[in-house]
Amino acid sequence: MEQITFDTMPQAIASLTEEVKELKQMMLARATELPNQTDRWFNLEEFGEYHPDKPTKATVYAWVSAGVVPVHKSGKRLRFLKSEIDAWLQQGKRKTQSELQVEADSILSIKSKGGKP
Repeated sequence: MEQITFDTMPQAIASLTEEVKELKQMMLARATELPNQTDRWFNLEEFGEYHPDKPTKATVYAWVSAGVVPVHKSGKRLRFLKSEIDAWLQQGKRKTQSELQVEADSILSIKSKGGKP
């Protein structure tokens, strides 16, 4: 890295400005290349591939029948919205020891002050 002096400061700022412009252009180009897949529709097979456990069709049908998994029906076709599946999968997340400790401390703190959790 070259030492910046008062005399070279305008050139250094111009260089930094140009680099920022290039980075911005690269980021914008990258954003347009990758489609936003937050809300993507899955059919039955795609849902099975996306789910971490790779359930069989029979298992997915059982989940749908039991109302366990968020699903949209179009006639006889099942459709699954990625954002809803992600939220559903997150609901099953087990808390870490530190998360449980923070929650317990919070409840104990409220109870010790005479409040309700």
